[in-house]
Amino acid sequence: MSTPGPERVPQSVKVDKTSGQGKPPAKAAAAKKATAGRGPAGKGGGGKGRKPVTPVKVAGNRNWGPIAVAGVVVLIAVGIIGYGVFAAVQGSRGWEDKVAEIAGVTNYREQKNAAIDARDHKEGPQTYVTSPPVGGAHNSAWQNCMGDVYDKPIANEHAVHSLEHGAVWVTYKEGLPADQIEVLKQKVQGKEYTFMSPYAGLDKNVSVQVWGYQLKVDDVNDSRIDQFIQDTRLVASMEPGAACSSGNTTTGPLQAAPNGAAPGN
Repeated sequence: MSTPGPERVPQSVKVDKTSGQGKPPAKAAAAKKATAGRGPAGKGGGGKGRKPVTPVKVAGNRNWGPIAVAGVVVLIAVGIIGYGVFAAVQGSRGWEDKVAEIAGVTNYREQKNAAIDARDHKEGPQTYVTSPPVGGAHNSAWQNCMGDVYDKPIANEHAVHSLEHGAVWVTYKEGLPADQIEVLKQKVQGKEYTFMSPYAGLDKNVSVQVWGYQLKVDDVNDSRIDQFIQDTRLVASMEPGAACSSGNTTTGPLQAAPNGAAPGN
């Protein structure tokens, strides 16, 4: 029979937080995760960890060339359309509206003056309301107005008849320098339904007239002269289709005939 040994005391095994039994508490797991990516020991970490990846920014550069070209094309298209609309509107306007927009033009037609509106054919000298005249009774012969340039004054009675046919009469002050006369000559010479002559006693250097309209300026280079000619030539005629050729080509005023008889032309 064996002798019984000392009595065995049961030992208890302590399970701490790092044992393999069960999952570690949440705080311990979070701390472990936070230290996992740190660098080498001595630099904030206990071992070699993975370096954080820096996001790469890609610059989104646009190709502005095609955009600029498209913008220019749009602007050109808008300009063409705008000009087309403007031209259509301008083309639909009457010449009277265009002349009314020229600064300094006097519209004698709207005055309804019988002495200016008269279109009778009368021989001999006539008296006119305006100087130079823009209408009224006149001689049966018109002044030739096929771009004719006269170097001396012409008869009012012939000139007014030319205005009735739709001609533009350019007059200038006597004694105007030759170079300025040359400027005016270039606006008339060779252009049908225009004629030009000096005019005695003119209050401005230049006076341009058609039937019922007149423009007076001091500068021969004034752009309004060209505009007036452009807007009134032919269209201001009181007898559309009447000729400007085969007219009188002499200069000088009409002289009263002896005993009141009508002078010849």
